[in-house]
Amino acid sequence: MKRVVVIASGATEQRALPILLGRLEEEGIQAGEVRIPPRHRDLTAEVAAKLIRAVWYERFGSPPEKIVVLVDTDRKPPEAALRDLRSRLPRLLTSEMERSVHFAYAQRHLEAWFFADAESLRTYLGGSLRKVDATRPDEIDNPKRHLKRLIGSGRLYTSRVSEEIARALDPKVVAERSPSFGGFLRAVRNGAAVPTPDSR
Repeated sequence: MKRVVVIASGATEQRALPILLGRLEEEGIQAGEVRIPPRHRDLTAEVAAKLIRAVWYERFGSPPEKIVVLVDTDRKPPEAALRDLRSRLPRLLTSEMERSVHFAYAQRHLEAWFFADAESLRTYLGGSLRKVDATRPDEIDNPKRHLKRLIGSGRLYTSRVSEEIARALDPKVVAERSPSFGGFLRAVRNGAAVPTPDSR
C-alpha cells in the first residue's frame, strides 16, 4: 500500500479529505493522513516544512512515498496562491524530502468541492441550494459562506459538519465536476496536479 500524506490548512480539510480520498485504497493508495498547522497557524513554507519533517522522521526509516501540499486559492489564480510555498519550501527540505512533495489546490475553497455533487449536498441539507449555481463549482464565489447560509437553522458549519457532508458525497461525481478536485486526485495518485515552473 502506497502511503500519501496531505498537508493542508485546517480542521475542515483534516476531517473531510480522508473521506473524499477513502476509495483510493482500492487502488493501493493510503491517503487518509492529513496534517495541519498547530493552533490555527497559516500554512506558510516554514510551517509546511516542519509538518513535512515531522511526517518524514516519525516512522523510523519508513517515510511516506508522497506528500501533497494542498492550498485554498481564495480569489487568486492557482499559481499565485502556490507561488510562495513552491519557491521557498524546497530550500527548507532535504533533496530527498523535496522529491516526494507535490502541490495541489482547491479552487477557491474546499467547500466548492461539496457543491460539485449538488444532488448529494441537497439531500444532506434537506432542501435546495437556493441561488447557488453548482454547475461550475470551482467558480462559486465564497463557497464557504454559501454553505454556512444553507446549513442555517441555528447550526454552525464546523469541521465535524464538513466530515458529515463529505460522507454524503460521491467522490467520483466530485472529481468529474470539479477540475481542482480532479487535479488534487492526480497529485495524490501520480504527483502532477500543478505544472512546475520547469515543465512549462
